[in-house]
Amino acid sequence: MLLVGRAGGPEERLVPAAGFDLETVRVRGLDRDAPWKNVALPILIPLALGAAMRIVDRFRPDVVLGMGGYVMAPAVAAAGRRRIPYVLHEKDVRPGLATRYFAKGAAAVCTTLPGTEKRLQDVRVVLTGVPLRDGFVPRTPYVPPRRLLITGGSQGARRLNEAVWSALDALCAKFEEVVHVAGAQGAEGVARHPRDGYRGFAFADDMPALMGRADLVVSRAGVGTIAEATAVGLPMILVPGTFGGGHQEENALAMVDAGAAIRIADDDLTGETLVNAIAGLDGDRLRGMAAASARTGRRDAAKRVLAVLHEVARK
Repeated sequence: MLLVGRAGGPEERLVPAAGFDLETVRVRGLDRDAPWKNVALPILIPLALGAAMRIVDRFRPDVVLGMGGYVMAPAVAAAGRRRIPYVLHEKDVRPGLATRYFAKGAAAVCTTLPGTEKRLQDVRVVLTGVPLRDGFVPRTPYVPPRRLLITGGSQGARRLNEAVWSALDALCAKFEEVVHVAGAQGAEGVARHPRDGYRGFAFADDMPALMGRADLVVSRAGVGTIAEATAVGLPMILVPGTFGGGHQEENALAMVDAGAAIRIADDDLTGETLVNAIAGLDGDRLRGMAAASARTGRRDAAKRVLAVLHEVARK
């Protein structure tokens, strides 16, 4: 197995540390929020494709897996040129640009949430879920909830953090423990808001343990957090981010439609609306959301993706 990543990316540290071989390509994605940053792409794209072709020719893979996003584009394009079958994995309900571009030539597209298949016509779509690290164990959360977990992702979510801090007294009065992963930009704010029953920190390396203790999750609508919460079977309050073309909005709506979550619009989020949303979840609603979350979760996603790869490689 060979992993291909972005030169200068965190994979240069993480992949070798995990014991896997890595090749890198200098590649950059299309920046839709700052179009002037795309002026170098006509030069970078051919160079990245050439580098990926050399990698593919040396390694001679039986199948290529593209895990979504612009980083996969050079290796997937090289596989297509060499007539090597490739499989894509799309994390969001709304497929990204790279997935849409390469889907027609894919042997299959593995998806994470219901609804993606409606956006990929004439393509074989397999709902696998997103592969997770080990340790996410299903459990029945307490009703009424005792422990609240709030997370905005690795970088944090400023609006979510401010809402939490403005409502901290009310939240700590309602829950035995409030665990808040504030992200990089929230590190200073955590230090300014000490409370009994409040555990705030910038980063969390052990999300399986945090999810394993939580009874209710408040978060952005990133697929990683959704997959982790549903793997445990936790009810969610989702506040989709407005960045990246608003792709998180559809992730959140997929969970709302499944009955596993309620949604608060980013523009509507305040400490007061967060507290009111939590107060509006009675026991029956919480139990129903937890059951729906557990039905949606796929702890065996990695095995499902692997089964697709084996099937494609054998053809």
